[in-house]
Amino acid sequence: MIFVYYPAAALLIYFSYKSLCGGIEYLNYFKQELAKPASGFTPFATVIAPCKGLDEGLAENLNALLVQDYPDYEVIFVIDNTDDPAAAIIEEISRKAAKNAKMIIAPKAENSSQKVENLREAVMHADKRSKVFVFVDSDARPGMDWLRSLVAPLADKSVGAATGYRWFVSKRQNLAGGLLSVWNASIASALGPNRKSNFCWGGSMAILRDTFEELEIHEEWRGTLSDDFAVTRAMNAAGKSIYFVPRALTPSVENSTFGGLIEFTNRQMKITRVYAERLWLMSFFGSGLFNLVIIWSAIILIFQPVASLAGIAAIFTLAAVTLLGVGKAWFRFKAARLVLAGQIPIFDHQFLHQLTLWLFTPT
Repeated sequence: MIFVYYPAAALLIYFSYKSLCGGIEYLNYFKQELAKPASGFTPFATVIAPCKGLDEGLAENLNALLVQDYPDYEVIFVIDNTDDPAAAIIEEISRKAAKNAKMIIAPKAENSSQKVENLREAVMHADKRSKVFVFVDSDARPGMDWLRSLVAPLADKSVGAATGYRWFVSKRQNLAGGLLSVWNASIASALGPNRKSNFCWGGSMAILRDTFEELEIHEEWRGTLSDDFAVTRAMNAAGKSIYFVPRALTPSVENSTFGGLIEFTNRQMKITRVYAERLWLMSFFGSGLFNLVIIWSAIILIFQPVASLAGIAAIFTLAAVTLLGVGKAWFRFKAARLVLAGQIPIFDHQFLHQLTLWLFTPT
């Protein structure tokens, strides 16, 4: 069996090295994109924010949508129940806002997720002047240049959609919150300069209205659970590229528990298994290989002499994977910090979590 360990360990080291290279590329991409001047492409936009319940800091999240550095846009808040506690907050901030904001009530979903039903209803209420549909989750807290940055890539007609991603930040520096942030960060860093392999995230996504209608996204959403996977599929089928926008990396302030952590990660992976089986299989293989080799290395060091070939191989594997993993986490954190440190004062508090907990998130 030990001869199976050697190639498995070598494969994990190789993957860890490739991951480190990806982290360097991720940081360089952030620097390149953030150095670009502000875009002058600012057509009238409709921002659609489906809401349900009281997310952490909901008032601050929704208010951030109404103070964007963007010349002319509207915000549509959509809920499915007038008794939803989010309704009172929406009404209050809409009343105070100078921007055009309104709340609509979506019908109860029958053959799709409620979020998808909310989105399908909301686009029907967009202003006739609107040239861009922008979608955002209510737990995201975008910066003031979020909207301008997210819309900018759509000036290129070959770009089908522009997307950001979430970055979880916990007010309480607990283990569950740290694991949630690190687990999610590994997915965030899968986005980058390769527009063909990027995917849409429905919590921060922009599509030209003409493209939305051309690809019949409204119908593509019918009967689906995941809004963003459905859009990604439509873009890929039409040969449209997906542009990742670093400035659209949005903080999501959460106070996670272990129960919430398990529920969230399982839900995300189940959705991925249904809508992106190949991606799920790759994730399953990578996580499985990581756990197998790390645990096997520890067992070897317990039961084999350290000076033996197997012992030396185990030590080298653990050291190499650790150094490469810490390096990837550091580059990823540094990239995110370029965008988020100024928005969320508590962002730097998760530095230690980001550099250590990646060892446990594959499990």
